[in-house]
Amino acid sequence: MRISRLIMTTLIGLMLLSPFYANALHHEPQDASNTPGKMPDNEGIVVSTLETTGYTYMELENSGKRFWIAAPTTQVKTGDHIRFVESMTMTNFTSKTLDRTFHRIIFVSSTMVKK
Repeated sequence: MRISRLIMTTLIGLMLLSPFYANALHHEPQDASNTPGKMPDNEGIVVSTLETTGYTYMELENSGKRFWIAAPTTQVKTGDHIRFVESMTMTNFTSKTLDRTFHRIIFVSSTMVKK
């Protein structure tokens, strides 16, 4: 049990030191004003969704690039404009529930549908 606590403490420490997490702590929209029509990096349009117990996986598109996020269960539909607060990015993440491996996925703490 002591090793598990040590590993968990180390992971939390690494998350706190991560530049991604530090950016999310500020909750400030990223500046996209220098590129007309470009969304901030923490936004995207919903292309597809996958539902599991406790999570909604969303494939988003931003400036022609597609990427996946995993959020606490969220009611969204294709075409919604989503803003999210990033917590952690993982590569080669395998969801046992979905029996699928995501090359890169962003775990988020909260999402908001922009109107």
